[in-house]
Amino acid sequence: MGRRTHFLSVWPALLSVLLTCCSAEENYCFASKAETCSECLQTGEGCTYCSDENFNGRRCDLFPNILAHGCSAAAVITAKSSMEIEMNKPIDIKLQQSQVSPQQVSMTFLPGEEKEIDVQVFAPTKGPLDLYILMDFSNSMADDLDNLKKMGNELASLVEKLSNDYTIGFGKFVDKVIEPQTDMRKSKLEQPWTDSDPPFSFENVIKLTSQVDFFTSELQKERISGNLDAPEGGFDAILQAAVCEKEIGWRPESTHLLVFSTESAFHYEADGVNVLAGILKRNDEQCHLDPSDKYTEANNQDYPSVPTLVRILGEHNIIPVFAVTNHSYTYYKKLQEYFPIAEVGLLQEDSSNILQVMEMAFESIRSKMSVRAEQKPKAFEAQFLTTSGRVADYGNFDFKPGEIGKFRMRLKAQRMIDETPVCKMDPDDKEGTMRVKPTTFAAAVNVEASILCQTCSCEKEAIPNAARCFGHGQLVCGKCQCDDGWLGAFCNCSASTSALDTNQCIGPNMTEPCSGRGDCLECGTCVCYNPDQFEGPFCQYDKTQCHRFGGFLCNDRGSCIMGRCVCAEGWEGSACECPKSTQTCLDSKGGICNGRGECVCGRCKCPDSGIEMTATCEPNFQAQLGVCEATRSCVQCQAWKTGEKKDKEECDKCPFKIILVDELQEREDVLDSCSFRDQDDDCTFHYSVDNPKDPAVQDLVVEVLKKKDCPPASLLWLLPLILFLLLLLALLLLCCWKYCACCKACCATCCQNCLALLPCCKKGRMVGFKEDEYLLRQSLLTSDHLDTPMVRTGPPKGTDVVRWKVTDNVHRPPNHPQVLLKPNPKEMIPFPLSLRLNRLFSENLSRPESRDAEQLRKEVADNLNEVYKQIPGATKIQKSSFRLQRNAGKRQDYTIMDTVLSAPRSSYPDIVKLTEKNVQSGSFQDLKVVPGYYTVATDREAAGAMEFQEGVESLDVHVPLFVKDEDDDKKQLLVEMVDVPLGIAGIAKRFVNITIIKEHASSVFSFLQPNYIYNRGDGVANIPISREIIEDGRTQVTYRTKDSTAKDKKDYVTVEGDLTYGPGETQKTVPVRLLELNEKDGLLEEKQVKQFIMDLSNPRQGAKLGRYPRTTVTIADVPEPSVINFKKGTQTFTTSDSPYTIPVVRSRNQDSPATVKWRTKKAQRFELSGPLKFAPGETEKIITINPKSHPGPIQPETIQLELFDPGSNASIGERKTTLINVTDGGPRSPEMAQTQQKGYVNPKATSPGGHLGSPGFPKAKATGPRSIRLNWEPPPGSPMGYKVKYWIYGDAEKDAQVLDVKTPYAELTNLYPFCDYEMRVCAYNAMGDGYDTDMVTCQTLEDTPGEPGRLAFNVISPTVTQISWAEPAETNGNITAYEVVYTPIDDEMKPVGAAKKVKIDNPKKRMLLIENLQNAQTYQYKVRAKNSVGWGPFRDATINLASQPARPLSIPIIPDVPIVDAEAGDEYDSYLMYSNEVLKSPGGSKTPSVSGEDYSMNGKWDQNFLFPGGSTTRNLSSSSSPMSTISSNYRSGGGGGSVGGSLMETTTTYMTGPGSPRRQDMIGGGVHRTDVIMRKRSENRGYVEENIRDSIVMGDVSTSFPDLGGFGYTGMQSSSQSQYSYSLSQGSRARTPSSDVNEALYNLDRVLHDARLSPGIPDTPSRLVFSALGPTALKVSWQEPQCEKDILGYSVLYQLLNGGEIKRINVTNPAENSVIIQDLLPNHSYLFKVKAKSQEGWGPEREGVITIESAVDPKSPLSPMPGSPFTLSTPSAPGPLVFTALSPDSLQLSWDKPRKPNGEILGYVVTREQLHGGGDLRTFQVNGDSAETSLTVPNLTENVPYKFKVQARTTQGFGPEREGIITIESQDGGALSQYNNQSMTRREVFQLPTEVSTRTNVSHTMVNDPYFTDGMMMTMQQTETSGMVTRQITKEVVQRGVVGGTTVTKKMFYES
Repeated sequence: MGRRTHFLSVWPALLSVLLTCCSAEENYCFASKAETCSECLQTGEGCTYCSDENFNGRRCDLFPNILAHGCSAAAVITAKSSMEIEMNKPIDIKLQQSQVSPQQVSMTFLPGEEKEIDVQVFAPTKGPLDLYILMDFSNSMADDLDNLKKMGNELASLVEKLSNDYTIGFGKFVDKVIEPQTDMRKSKLEQPWTDSDPPFSFENVIKLTSQVDFFTSELQKERISGNLDAPEGGFDAILQAAVCEKEIGWRPESTHLLVFSTESAFHYEADGVNVLAGILKRNDEQCHLDPSDKYTEANNQDYPSVPTLVRILGEHNIIPVFAVTNHSYTYYKKLQEYFPIAEVGLLQEDSSNILQVMEMAFESIRSKMSVRAEQKPKAFEAQFLTTSGRVADYGNFDFKPGEIGKFRMRLKAQRMIDETPVCKMDPDDKEGTMRVKPTTFAAAVNVEASILCQTCSCEKEAIPNAARCFGHGQLVCGKCQCDDGWLGAFCNCSASTSALDTNQCIGPNMTEPCSGRGDCLECGTCVCYNPDQFEGPFCQYDKTQCHRFGGFLCNDRGSCIMGRCVCAEGWEGSACECPKSTQTCLDSKGGICNGRGECVCGRCKCPDSGIEMTATCEPNFQAQLGVCEATRSCVQCQAWKTGEKKDKEECDKCPFKIILVDELQEREDVLDSCSFRDQDDDCTFHYSVDNPKDPAVQDLVVEVLKKKDCPPASLLWLLPLILFLLLLLALLLLCCWKYCACCKACCATCCQNCLALLPCCKKGRMVGFKEDEYLLRQSLLTSDHLDTPMVRTGPPKGTDVVRWKVTDNVHRPPNHPQVLLKPNPKEMIPFPLSLRLNRLFSENLSRPESRDAEQLRKEVADNLNEVYKQIPGATKIQKSSFRLQRNAGKRQDYTIMDTVLSAPRSSYPDIVKLTEKNVQSGSFQDLKVVPGYYTVATDREAAGAMEFQEGVESLDVHVPLFVKDEDDDKKQLLVEMVDVPLGIAGIAKRFVNITIIKEHASSVFSFLQPNYIYNRGDGVANIPISREIIEDGRTQVTYRTKDSTAKDKKDYVTVEGDLTYGPGETQKTVPVRLLELNEKDGLLEEKQVKQFIMDLSNPRQGAKLGRYPRTTVTIADVPEPSVINFKKGTQTFTTSDSPYTIPVVRSRNQDSPATVKWRTKKAQRFELSGPLKFAPGETEKIITINPKSHPGPIQPETIQLELFDPGSNASIGERKTTLINVTDGGPRSPEMAQTQQKGYVNPKATSPGGHLGSPGFPKAKATGPRSIRLNWEPPPGSPMGYKVKYWIYGDAEKDAQVLDVKTPYAELTNLYPFCDYEMRVCAYNAMGDGYDTDMVTCQTLEDTPGEPGRLAFNVISPTVTQISWAEPAETNGNITAYEVVYTPIDDEMKPVGAAKKVKIDNPKKRMLLIENLQNAQTYQYKVRAKNSVGWGPFRDATINLASQPARPLSIPIIPDVPIVDAEAGDEYDSYLMYSNEVLKSPGGSKTPSVSGEDYSMNGKWDQNFLFPGGSTTRNLSSSSSPMSTISSNYRSGGGGGSVGGSLMETTTTYMTGPGSPRRQDMIGGGVHRTDVIMRKRSENRGYVEENIRDSIVMGDVSTSFPDLGGFGYTGMQSSSQSQYSYSLSQGSRARTPSSDVNEALYNLDRVLHDARLSPGIPDTPSRLVFSALGPTALKVSWQEPQCEKDILGYSVLYQLLNGGEIKRINVTNPAENSVIIQDLLPNHSYLFKVKAKSQEGWGPEREGVITIESAVDPKSPLSPMPGSPFTLSTPSAPGPLVFTALSPDSLQLSWDKPRKPNGEILGYVVTREQLHGGGDLRTFQVNGDSAETSLTVPNLTENVPYKFKVQARTTQGFGPEREGIITIESQDGGALSQYNNQSMTRREVFQLPTEVSTRTNVSHTMVNDPYFTDGMMMTMQQTETSGMVTRQITKEVVQRGVVGGTTVTKKMFYES
């Protein structure tokens, strides 16, 4: 058959696909792709197989689909399950025992099938009861046992009360009789305590008996025993009491109660596995009681576990009651949670209340019933439902004893278990007998359940060489099974002849085979390149090109099948956008669109009418001010032919017809009664409106009274007369006023009486309340305040301030009980306060969450708290809010602030006075207020003031009403105008009475809760509104939705209307339609929480609003899926490693479970796969591969692991594969590992789907400092081009740049010098991108370095200075040397002497001591750095040391703080990096590079030095190490070895950085050698101190004491002492330090050695990167720090630099190294801190300060202007601190102005404190803004380290701090400061030559010395003169928190 035959055979299958996919749920029959009939039937319930040989569709499908596809019903093979109730005896409630019905059921299930059965249970009111008391018999329970013995009669009464048929038994326990549980000494085994029995484990003392007297008498014989440890062996006893049913005497039909009494905790499984007792085997859960009822296996078996106890007690229907004392109550309370039913009772110490505990526990147990399915096979799931269909949690029901309880049991057979079809599981897992029963019952429903795995009989009747199969195959169940070499549905296509014919793959109107989207295989079969995207017989359909709605393909309610949307059940439309349900169209009466409209696509389409309609076509009277206003014009036109619609055409549009009546119904019987005046005849007409009584009738019932009310005969003739009289009166009043003014001047006396009669002529101004009384109804109150008008008469030309007060409950007489009850004056009560701020009100202040409100709230709190702290007992204010006050005169637009202050009640007068005082002054601290306004209130009185400004005649007083629940039904408040302290007005109407009547409502309306959450996918939110009926009848309430963050017609459809409740109705539901997200919102990463509000209002017919008149509805979106990645791109193991562990991490939505599958690729010996299941909260899983468990030798290879097939709640990230490099079994060197990772490429083959494979053998080579060339081999196929992704090592791959090239090579340019890059390449063609290559790494070449960091000076004397600098921000390679040039200059910066150059060969030496400079001479110092490329630019500075006194100081060198590169160009505005040093960008660079770390963080020193026992942090960088260097001087006099009075001056400099290649270490007493650079200068003249020649001493970081070149050095180290010997070549001279110095050094070493860090603490994150996303949004990124252990996560903290709330973001995924922060304030500086965490704890923080600068709205400085540009900047700290000693107890501190402060500088704040605590923290204020500022600090102490901080105070707050540490060393051989209690034994031998006098400067600096930890500087000075030795040891903290690094400097002066 040809192409047409194949085409016709394919299309029915396509139709099958279309019809199949219309199912609401997944069609697992179709998806299973079952090949045989049996496989089909075993797939699941409903799967059928078509055996018709003429059928061409998919043979395995659902029954309706398979018939629709054309299969005859007779040929359909199906499977059916069965269910039979084999025993069903009805429950007999007369039998007082537990019963269930039915008793026996057998069921068979198809895979996936679900069945339900109704079950009845009966628990008797007083059924049989077995009560077994199990008591702890350890010695501490002696009094408890005595009390129980005395309770015989009470115990008998209790059990008779609990049951008519009871038994009672008793057991005792202690613990295992082995060590360490029991004292095994012979005497203690016989009698552990006085008058006690030998120890034992468990003994059944009294078998369950109904004879209480026997029980009591036997109990009297018992004595206490004892054991050693506190926990007891009660679990052994419980298990034996449960399993030994016969020995204990449990009855099968009774309730089994076990009372466990103890005061101790419990032993459980594995506690028996101890060293002394040996290893005990696991408990076998069998009964082991001997004939004397003692437990025999206690010493041979372990304790049972908690799960074992839960299971065993459940199987034996035993309910535990733990009666325990307070000591162990919490243990057993936690244990209770594991049991379905258990009780815990609290015993008194002597158990005297044990009977009460038992009774309460039994009553509690009787009220509970927990149903469970025991012995359930693995293939089944069981659920228990109430009769209404609700699932009962944990099978719990509230069935009452004595009544029959009914529930429904639902059993479901699984289709798949752990991805294995259930029919392929073991028989025990898919069949068995379950026992379904309440926990307390012995009776159960026995359910015999099995999975039916049916096979087809037709498979046994195959027809070989069938004609239907053209003789090339056999016919099995209607389907051809082809022989080899034949293909097709009928075996009619030869594979060999059709392989080259591609015409069969070209469909109608197509030109390319398979539409160019797939490969054409044999017999015209198309295999699409990307089956996830393309489908169809010719790959002609694209699954992504169906209609979309709201941005979602097929509205996410269907699937794109064969070019069109196939909608899920319940949805329709071209994009599945329309729900078929009419739920969203239901009106208030339950009808569809009120019978007027049509429900189209889930919304009502209403006809056009004159009345506003709701969304459900109901008249929207609320929108038209009520039903009367809405119906008025239609009533007028129909009844009287008048009004707006009197034209017939308009009147006919009315939606109702009126009924004329003689009498209207009563108002309470109808919806509303209305009355209006007809303007045409001035008559009033009346009518009523009501809903129709018949639900089928949709029109309103409008009855109109036939007769109008018309006024009597017209009196229009009176109008002219009235107007004339009014005009005459006005003229008389005008004359009167003029006359009064005249009278005042000339005849005041005679006219006084007359004038008094006229209000206009009274003296001055008058103020008073407008009204005498107000009558309010509490149910109608909308506020707890009443705005009471106050008026002013007379000339309003001045200002009057009026004080007022209000008193609550003035209606109560003096003898009223509430009046006689005086309040406690010390009671803390809230005092509401109101002030008018001197600030205009803005709309933002009305929103509490806005930034304006938050900022102002903080300002108010800071200032008011400072003022009110004078009030004793007052707390801080809270609940501050802001509003406007209406009718407030000229101050109406100013902000009113309301807040609450809590203080003692007695402080009310003081608060009023203090408030009035500050209001009069116009400010509360720095908070400006408007004078003349305040309110202070309590819960029963209030006082305040109001101000009448000039021209103002009326104001409102905001009077509190003190509304409380305990108010009388009618209460009165009295408001009194007290006086006018400011102004001349008199008081007229002084008082006003306010009466509040509390009405008793007939109904109360409320939402059920204040918040609801509905899923957007549900389509509708049904919001219930409840009604509490007090007096039954009809009532109404109005509802309305309102936007919040959710918007109408975007997120939901707003609704409003009235709900009418008839008699007896208590609840109604309002449906609100929820809309799908549009495409823009659906693609946003950070979705805002969508909420809207629904309010209740206008309750009628005597109703009121209740507890929740408003509810907030949250629209929940489907959570984003978790993103799962491999943690690392490559991992390396050796052939000797086993197993291989590969971590997989996930991010996003970590609170829900997620699954993904993994598999290996191209492994030589195995192909593995499996699932990974992340539990909620779990962020990392480990894939473990054990190579030794697979056959064959383990050889070097590369294995690829791939993640695939994520679950519904997961997606796979960019790192979906990882490479496992298995190398040879020897130890790996880092170089070898790096070579393997860089060079290996794993090319992928071309996939059959048409995707191009990965390019082969990619190789990268750096061609310059800013360029890399990447080559590769093209993959098989015809690529159209290649995409190269490249990114900086450490950055996320998702941020990579992509380069598109057409050649198999690429030039990457504009890179950073000496920077590691990672790259991938993929090819692409018309089908899309192919597979990526594996990652390739390459480092760009070096470039010349940038200039060094800012220079810092330590002024030692006028001629000696120490200069230091920071490493260049752009090293652009490995720094190899530095050059320092210093030149004397004049005031015009011109040289006045020769420049001197010093080359420093070790790059770690960034410190230089320069001596013998010219006194009073200014020098210019320049420093530059060198790498392998050459020298970089100079950094220069100028300083004059002349004014500095000669006093040595030791200070740390502080590198510069991070800065913004302001010259980097426009591209830099939104991007900024941070490091510890100055950042400078190369020319043309868009982003600055980052230097290494330093010891300071953002200009701050990490001061975390801790002594032993404390924890330390690590913050060490290999690039820089601050230190202080002090020289050692050897002076020789005029004799003794001086040759001709000559002097040889030697400067010795030796230093090596950590890890130097020249270092040789020999462990165990060997020699430590380090190369030494020596420079010598000698001159034949006498040595005079004032004429010392220039000598240079350079500091460095050394790993150990070095070999001194010409000096000999030997060392021996031990834990108790260290010995060092220094020797010169000729002569010898020995000096031994005194014992106190040795002791101090020894103890110092001990302290430093013990203070080491444990390994595994992370370093500081090595850089911070800030990227501005907008004027208020910022992305913060960082680089992963070094750490010996895996990083577990990060913490990001940030706050405003000038203070405020600290906010924290925890990053739990270590693969994420960035966060996005929203809602920052523009133009405000923020301090950010980032730190990393490992298993060992948190590492140190990396700090950065950043500001987003943007234009803002002048009226609202916190709101950025829309569309305005924004840029990043950072404030800088003050310049380096320079210390100059003035005296032994004072110094001068100076610093430079910050280069870029955060605002205009107002001054500085300097703080001083002792470094190690103690002393006072002192603060100095320095005003001014000069370029260099200094401060003299007195009252210091010698040899004490001090820490100084300098911070600029600006208009924006405070900038970052600059810190420095300083010690003034004593020069008189002082003691060891406060550290003189350490000691160390050390012997030093110095051999000096006799023929020369040498001056040698030696600096010892050690890092990684085994006895020292960085954090201390030790300075040792020894001065010897004529045999006298003075010594000084100074210990100073330089930098703490550095592992393995310290600075030790020795000063030695030898004078002979």
